[in-house]
Amino acid sequence: MDMPASLVPVPERLETPRLTLTAVRPEDAGEVYRATVESLDRLLPWMPWAHAGQSPQASEAFARRACAAFVLRRELNFVARLTAAPGTLVVACGMHNLDWSVPRFEIGYWSRTGHEGKGYVRECVAALTDLAFETLGARRVEIRCDARNVRSAAVALGSGYVLEGTLRQHERAPDGGLRDTLVFARVAAE
Repeated sequence: MDMPASLVPVPERLETPRLTLTAVRPEDAGEVYRATVESLDRLLPWMPWAHAGQSPQASEAFARRACAAFVLRRELNFVARLTAAPGTLVVACGMHNLDWSVPRFEIGYWSRTGHEGKGYVRECVAALTDLAFETLGARRVEIRCDARNVRSAAVALGSGYVLEGTLRQHERAPDGGLRDTLVFARVAAE
C-alpha cells in the first residue's frame, strides 16, 4: 500500500437490498447496548467480550473506541439497521485484524436476537466482502469462528468462503476450555 492506512478512503455507509450499514459512532451506544443485552444469551458461548459485563457506559466506551479505530483504519466496525425501519439495529459487523501491507481483512459479525435466520448477516458479509475486494484492494478476506458455532460457519460457507482449515486448540473459549477455530477465506483471484 502506497499511503498510510489512516489515509485510505473508506465509506462510512454501505447499502444492501434491506440494510443500511453505518460506521459505529458514539451516538450508536444506546442501541448497541440494547441489542447486546437482548442478545447476551446467544453471544456468551462465542464472544469473549460478552463476558465483560454490559452497561450503557461500556457500550459508550466501545462506540468511542470503534469510531477512533475506524478513523485510524485499525478496525472498521459497522452497525446494520433495517432500511425500512432505520432505528432497528439488527447486526453488528466489521473488519478486524487488518493487515494493510497485503491487504488482508477478517470479517466478524453477530445478529441481534429476534432478527436471526433472516439472511441479514449474510447480506452484511456480502457488503463487507465487496468493500474489501472492490474498494480496499484486498487480496485475502477471512472469517474465523469456533468450530462448534454451526450457524457462523454456515454464513461463511453460504457467502462463498472456503474452509481452509481448523486451528486445533487455538485459543480459550469463553467457558475457559480450549476451542478449535475454523478458518474460512476468499482471495482476490477467486
